[in-house]
Amino acid sequence: MISNPETTLVVKRTFSASRDAVFNAWTDPNALKQWFHAGDDMTTPIHEVDLRVGGKYRLGMQAKDGDALYVVHGTYREVQRPEKLVYTWSWEGQEAAETLVTVLFRELENSTEVVLTHEQFPSVEERDKHHEGWRACFKQLAEMF
Repeated sequence: MISNPETTLVVKRTFSASRDAVFNAWTDPNALKQWFHAGDDMTTPIHEVDLRVGGKYRLGMQAKDGDALYVVHGTYREVQRPEKLVYTWSWEGQEAAETLVTVLFRELENSTEVVLTHEQFPSVEERDKHHEGWRACFKQLAEMF
């Protein structure tokens, strides 16, 4: 599928940690449990990772005071430690809306820049919803370092 710039999301953030540490935070299930949720009022009770090309992941986010569980899953297409991850992204129950995530980890002098590209959204509205979620995730990830 060809990406449309209007429905492609790019998020950049610099983290005060080594590239290895930031990459591990993206790929270690116990680390993902700490930061991969769209707000301080959420948890990640499901955090499954099979980190290899063709391997699957499954992450579930839940409000601390609610029953609703939001589960995203996909397949790793590229794993280049510690430079790059590429994986598919689908919400359970919405498999027809599969998107693609590419995460680049750029080593800086005393930190790491992460460039996330999330593409192939079906609409600008969907892109914008995910932008809010990724911003919250990045905020929580920064708090780990």
